[in-house]
Amino acid sequence: MRLHIPACPVASVIIENMTEKSISAEELEQRYSDATVSNALTDEDAQELPPELQDFVDKLFELARTGTVPPGEPSAADQLAGYVTAGLSPNLTNHEGNTLLMLAAYNGHADIVTALAQHGADVDRLNDRGQSPLAGAIFKQETAVIEALLAAGADPLAGHPTAIDCATMFGQTELADRLNLMLN
Repeated sequence: MRLHIPACPVASVIIENMTEKSISAEELEQRYSDATVSNALTDEDAQELPPELQDFVDKLFELARTGTVPPGEPSAADQLAGYVTAGLSPNLTNHEGNTLLMLAAYNGHADIVTALAQHGADVDRLNDRGQSPLAGAIFKQETAVIEALLAAGADPLAGHPTAIDCATMFGQTELADRLNLMLN
């Protein structure tokens, strides 16, 4: 599979360097450990990402959110999995603490959720509001995503409200019962 790299010079160099192993994912993470993934900084001491890198990261989150790619390009799931294989953190978060997996789950992209989970994304990683991907999928009634998250080992008790609480709140009693049974 050929990895599609958006037209972004910094992203191209980063991916090329990671692919050539001249820079590790750990080195990349260390370089930008204090950076935020947002142009709207809330912490005066936060380091801004270079604009080209910010654009690339924004495109990754948009890809996870929409799941949309131009005709002839690899699927969003394949592209994101490729970036993770090349060294991108599978738990990259945006300014709200949402991971790529969280955005994919909330927006009904079971294929992206499965691909990211298979590449090490934390299926129980909470966003800044304490919400889990599973609770988000339940709220949005995304059955395929719920199944993908459960198959990947998502914890029905993670987050606030929990997935069980969400299912109960939204009248999905069969799902709430099933989740409770999983705990026994």
